[in-house]
Amino acid sequence: MNVLHINRLDVGDGAGIAAYRLHQGLLTQAFNSRLLVGKAAISDNKIASIPDKYPVATKLHQLMWRLGLSNLSIINTFDIPKHTFYQEAHILNFHNVLGGYFNYLAIPYLTKDKPSILTLHDMWSFTGHCTYGYECERWKIGCGKCPYPDEFPTIGMDNTHIEWKLKNWVYARSQLTFVAPSKWLVNQAKQSILNRFPIYHIPYGIDTEAFQPLEPEQCRSLLGIPLNKKVLMFGAIHLNDRRKGGDLLLKALQSLPESLKAEIILLTMGYCGDTISSSIGIPSVNLGYVNNDRIKSIAFSAADLFIFPTRADNLPLVLQESLACATPIVSFNIGGVPDMVRSEVTGYLAEPENTQDLCNGIIKLLEDTKQRESMEQNCRTVALEEYSLELQAKRYIDLYSKVLQS
Repeated sequence: MNVLHINRLDVGDGAGIAAYRLHQGLLTQAFNSRLLVGKAAISDNKIASIPDKYPVATKLHQLMWRLGLSNLSIINTFDIPKHTFYQEAHILNFHNVLGGYFNYLAIPYLTKDKPSILTLHDMWSFTGHCTYGYECERWKIGCGKCPYPDEFPTIGMDNTHIEWKLKNWVYARSQLTFVAPSKWLVNQAKQSILNRFPIYHIPYGIDTEAFQPLEPEQCRSLLGIPLNKKVLMFGAIHLNDRRKGGDLLLKALQSLPESLKAEIILLTMGYCGDTISSSIGIPSVNLGYVNNDRIKSIAFSAADLFIFPTRADNLPLVLQESLACATPIVSFNIGGVPDMVRSEVTGYLAEPENTQDLCNGIIKLLEDTKQRESMEQNCRTVALEEYSLELQAKRYIDLYSKVLQS
């Protein structure tokens, strides 16, 4: 079976990493998996970039962005059927179909003769523009009057009601099966314009050999962290991303007792870590953006707790990585986070955006060493039993077979 994944990136963001991990998982199961992406960073004969945009598309992009419909200026999406990867594929697996590389109006054309899966990585596929709606539920009724025009991907004009209708038009003319990695996103999709399609729940998978617990003291020595400190870790691609809640983390840390602050060091992983470090009055080590799995494992293994103050998320990969490295998590009870962060089992779930509750969770787990050690074992067990790459690949293979047969 030849599987073709179509995505914005092969690495570089959450959806890119998730798709690439699935691709690797399928290869280990002797499947011929390939990636066709907007921009390739990995040199591999199974990964290719979609041909460059037409010059006219570049000229149209700014105009279409001002109209709030920037994806419609992308013409080269309609050339994908000319690519050898597409022609040899038995089944397509779309991933992130946003981000300036793909025109969603081409989906009926691309899926006409190819059985197709679309893996949701956020809410964008059923909203009028945003990847997360927060408290807004206008995506259920047609969007318009968008409260978050500046949320990614930003729009120059609120034509969200038009984009919502265009997506609805596309889905009415397409044959698709949807996959959502978190229970929360499954539920959201079933309340949206996607409810006409089959929607399956298949969590992301992680390589539990690449991500595994390492000797904490050795890891701290490698990172230059004093052995007598309690280590809190925070990670995201951009640590100043409002959605990831860096500002909420600052408030929670500032609420810690002074006696506890003196025992803590903050370990950050991602862009813009220096900004956070200079604002909290707690010693910190910033690793910058890390894309090496071994270095990530060293960082997670050096930490006592991983703090993830997100405002909205699907099934965050950093939480899977933390579980696999046996590091308990303190986060908010939001989106797909509860799938992995289970109170009294793998961590502490605080009330959304309640920084005092987040602070309480940090204090509770730092002071209760016995409970934290029990959680460490639970984290690793959950990663092995529920989120292995092999399990994810087998679930997708079963779904691919089912879709092909039908």
